[in-house]
Amino acid sequence: MRARFHAELEGVTATLVGMADGVTTAMQRASDALLSADAALAAEVRGDDARIDELYQRVDEQVSELMARQAPVACDLRLTITALNAATDLERMGDLAVHVAKIAERRAPESAVVPEIRDIVGGMADLTTRIGAKVSTVLRTADADTAAELATDDDAVDTLEQELFTVLLDPSWPHGVGPAIDAAQLGRWYERYADHAVNAGRRVIYVVTGESSPRG
Repeated sequence: MRARFHAELEGVTATLVGMADGVTTAMQRASDALLSADAALAAEVRGDDARIDELYQRVDEQVSELMARQAPVACDLRLTITALNAATDLERMGDLAVHVAKIAERRAPESAVVPEIRDIVGGMADLTTRIGAKVSTVLRTADADTAAELATDDDAVDTLEQELFTVLLDPSWPHGVGPAIDAAQLGRWYERYADHAVNAGRRVIYVVTGESSPRG
């Protein structure tokens, strides 16, 4: 019975891998659209989010079927619920990529990223893309060392967000309220994406190993 449970849980994990790959690509493309003011690419990111939502629904269905057939208890039940929680984090990461794409699309053909913050936003974009890729790696390999790196990467994103707000709150900021609001939202969305990635990394290492309790 337990062997069958873990075989079915592997199917859930495979779907989570697909979600992690999808949200990584989504944020990378959303950031590309943002930094290049590419409205068409931003629209594609919005449209592709439906695929991530479909994978989330698949995880929900797989978990429901697993619980109905296997009636897991104790540790097995925790593993099952943790897998669903990881899917929720990944689905939210996809939504945050869509938020970035929407700002790019709304401001195009002008850039939503003014020169004063371009390096900071570009740095956040690069970090979140790498963070998403690490979540995929953790899912595929159960690599605890890679999972541990996510917290450090998240700290780096937090630092860049602080730098962003320092620029926005400087009295010499020349661009008015609209671009400042866009920038503040972008900083928040990148920061939240990284937070959800840290949560997902902690959860998925627990799903694939069952050896450490998820936090956050």
